[in-house]
Amino acid sequence: YSVCTRHREGFNLGVCNNGQCFLSYVMKENGASDLIITPATTFKEKPDPSGLVFGTVFTDNMLTIEWSLASGWEKPYIKPLENLSLHPASSSLHYAVELFEGMKAYRGVDGKIRLFRPTLNMDRMVRSARRAALPCFDQNELLECIRKLVEVEKEWVPYSAAASLYIRPTLIGTEPSLGVKKPTKALLYVILSPVGPYFASGSFNPISLWADPKYVRAWKGGTGDCKLGGNYGSSIYAQQEALELGCQQVLWLYGEDHQITEVGTMNLFLYWINEDGENELATPPLDGIILPGVTRQSILDLACDWGEFKVSERYITMSDLTAALEKNRVKEMFGAGTACIVCPISKILYKGKHLHIPTMENGPQLATRFLNKLSDIQVRCFLFFNQIK
Repeated sequence: YSVCTRHREGFNLGVCNNGQCFLSYVMKENGASDLIITPATTFKEKPDPSGLVFGTVFTDNMLTIEWSLASGWEKPYIKPLENLSLHPASSSLHYAVELFEGMKAYRGVDGKIRLFRPTLNMDRMVRSARRAALPCFDQNELLECIRKLVEVEKEWVPYSAAASLYIRPTLIGTEPSLGVKKPTKALLYVILSPVGPYFASGSFNPISLWADPKYVRAWKGGTGDCKLGGNYGSSIYAQQEALELGCQQVLWLYGEDHQITEVGTMNLFLYWINEDGENELATPPLDGIILPGVTRQSILDLACDWGEFKVSERYITMSDLTAALEKNRVKEMFGAGTACIVCPISKILYKGKHLHIPTMENGPQLATRFLNKLSDIQVRCFLFFNQIK
């Protein structure tokens, strides 16, 4: 399967070339070979896949691994899902010294279970850990522990092409101290949740956005390119204001020229006829503000391989967008992320005016094509996957 040289490494099932540089910094006291499995003996009833609400139902077991500066990484455990016991002065509670990842396991049409491009999640998790001053880890060992957890919980992977098992690796500082410093204790844990469509409106219904520069998701030199909880907690207030204005998500802007960055918790794509008259799929560049999404990378990889239109990682401002709308140069606009895969955009409220985005009138041919291709890969193909037994 060929892709352009720029994106080739994203197809590797092992650790990508960029990921190799992290291995010289990680500690590996105990790994998957030391995993202790003491699974639950009482089991919850499996939910109906058609009625799942995102992130509200959890499986019977979890993975936990403790770390301390004195002892390093302890042995990993798969054990019954339980509440955490934390000291009230834990650094994660006071200073948001924590991070998380989001990935999925899918049941294919052949009945086998696969993880979608999990090494990219491990790469990003290590980058987030370094930025949050949390301990690094061996990506391959953690991925193998996650694989074994999913194997233990394989009956929780929905027997449905419209649902999947969401995997939430989390790393938190547990330093029992009120000092603002690098924690000497941490906990890495993984929980699983069977999920359906992320949005209540359905998996492929268009959403409306509110764009207002008074709220900023991330900034240069900040942590926008890391998956830290603080990035998301601080966005809730703006999200509530968007809902009050009749919009479903926030279109995050940045800078005096109102650069378009992300949409809600998704990366953003614009398919248009650009200023030079070319058909172009554009998405904001990874300049430290944008989260390097796995779905984002997958869409770029696919589009690059198709070779049917220009593919760009470039800055797009609201003035660029409004000018293109006035000249009917906008074809489609959509968000992309692990939770929703692809989500079309139909309207933007900006400076008191509703901008109509003609995504749905145009098929939406490209957004649908990406959704179908990625869905086919997730349930029908081996590409991008690590397989569960």
